[in-house]
This record gives sequence, C-alpha cells and structure tokens, in this order.
Amino acid sequence: MVIFACAGCSAVLTARVSRVELPDHARQSWGDRKLPSLLEPGTYAVDPKPSFPPYRLWDEVGAEEAEARGVYAPVYSLPYGPSGRIGVAPGDLRGTVHILRRDDNSCCGLSGSAGPNLACAECGRAVATLIDDCYLWYVAWLDPDAVRPVSVSGPACRVIGWESLREEFPGIPPVAEPGWWSLEWRAAVAVSLAHLLAASGGKPMVVPDGLVGQVFRGAIDRLLPAGPPERRLVLAGPGLAAASGDVLLVPRHPQTGRVWPSGAEAVVPLAAEVWTYLAFHDDRRLLPAANRIPADVRRDDPPPLLPHDRFRPDWQVFRDTLARLPAVRRPWLRAIYDRAAAL
Repeated sequence: MVIFACAGCSAVLTARVSRVELPDHARQSWGDRKLPSLLEPGTYAVDPKPSFPPYRLWDEVGAEEAEARGVYAPVYSLPYGPSGRIGVAPGDLRGTVHILRRDDNSCCGLSGSAGPNLACAECGRAVATLIDDCYLWYVAWLDPDAVRPVSVSGPACRVIGWESLREEFPGIPPVAEPGWWSLEWRAAVAVSLAHLLAASGGKPMVVPDGLVGQVFRGAIDRLLPAGPPERRLVLAGPGLAAASGDVLLVPRHPQTGRVWPSGAEAVVPLAAEVWTYLAFHDDRRLLPAANRIPADVRRDDPPPLLPHDRFRPDWQVFRDTLARLPAVRRPWLRAIYDRAAAL
C-alpha cells in the first residue's frame, strides 16, 4: 500500500490506498444527475492517457501527430494535459484546500475544466482536481507531477488469483433502481464492443443467447453486415467449462488489468465485474411451481429487476475506445466509427 505526498513539501495528501484497474467508465459523462464515486475507498487507479487542459482541435493537430499520441481516427479535440493522473476516492484525500474561482464554467459542482482546483494545505502547491459536477463520476485526480507515492507499512495488498475471481468480485447487476441499465455496464460493454468489432474482421457474428446476447447482439447486428454468421462469440474464462469459438469474451483482471490467458487467437476483454455477472448469474424470471417445490429452488429471493428499455452501450465511450485502436484505420472499421457518431 502507499500514500501520496506533496512533491514540494512532503505533506501527506491521501489515506493508505492500493492500486486497482482504471474503470471503463472513468471518462463517461451521463445525464444531469450526480454520479457516485468512481473508485472504492482505499483504492487508486492510474490513467495512462493525457487528460485535462489544454486541448487542441483535431484540425490543428493533424492525423500524424494524433497517431503519435495514440489516436487513430478523428476526434473533436485532444487533451494535452499530463498523462498518468492518479484517481482516488475524494474521501481518501488529506491535507488539501480548495483553490478559489477555479471552474467558473461548472454546472452543479466542479468539473475540472479550469485545471487543478485543490492545493496542498501546507505549501499551497496545486496538487489535484476534484470532480463533483452533475453528469460526471465523483473522483479526485492527483497531478502526477505534483505528488509522489510513499510506501507505508501495513498489510500487503494481495493480488487475487484467477481462480478466486468469482468469489472476490461477484459482479454488479446490469439493472439498477428504478429499472435503468447500469452506467458501468453501458461503459464496459462499449469498450468490449470496440475490441469485438476489431476482432470480427467485418464479418457477421453469432452471439450467445441470454444476457450476453441482450447486451451485445443489438449493436453487433446494427454495425456488422447482414448475412450468414461467419464467426462465433463465446463467453470463456476461469470457472467455466472449456469453450471453443472464433472470438472469446474473457475477463480483465480488476487489479492488474491483465487479460485472462486463454491462448486463443481472437480475445475480447471485458471488465471483471461485468464478466462474472454474465458468467455466473441466472436472471431468468422465477415462476410459481406446480405441486411440490424442489428443495433447491430459490423461494425467498426477489426476482431480478427488469429494464424499462433495450440495452444501449455508451456510444461516446465506444467511439473513444475505437479511436485508440490501430485497427480503426481499416476502411470498413473506420466506416463503423463514423456511423456511430450518429447513434
């Protein structure tokens, strides 16, 4: 575990935290309501991509420079702020004060549009950007140039093994009260969908029935050409029986971000909390049983929530992910990227 300290005066700025994978919804914006904390207390995540101001328009940057920065399809603008920012739960901050009159363009809180808005209480150095505006996930981003990690004594952070994934990360439900599709699911499926289309080769694909089909089939049928399926998507991973398919949908480790090793040629990663729910939860509606109820039938658990509408991936997250895959330079995949702007 580590704490983060001010790079200028060494004052402690966070509680003890251990590293986890950056959530797929870290850059997601949605609606006009307050969103919960991006990260669990006691954890931190590192965003390897540049973020925050200054921004430069695509026409100003050009394709060659954009590709050098890992962007392979046109976007409105590219951030030229620091890469490697460190996200923590705001409740884990220590020894910081607000910088007044930062974020004049915010709506219901702080959006970070004006740069760092938290300073070290000891020396006044700008050290972090707190995000608590509506439509954005609640998080504090530490400036990697203004802080430094310090190892601390205490229980070592255990990296869970693949065999324990189901028990340690049982998954998050796809539908939340009062019947909305989970924003985490919309983002996670959008990220996997971008990788899935790249792995499809532009060929029609058959998708499993059940919840996998419910969240993936609509977008795949909409974006890939019609015709007899030429490739098959299969859910695979730790705890499941060995499966064969043209494309395997496998978990990404929730702490390290590594993809489950399958040895398959075409692998599509999916956030662990979504993958485990797809793999091990049965969301079929329970029906009254005639005559005697078998002992192993669930009787007291309420049926799962049902969504009010069809599942829609977060198309902005999808395009953001696809723009950063070199495969998007293929004409057929670039055409999909352009079409998705209108979805």
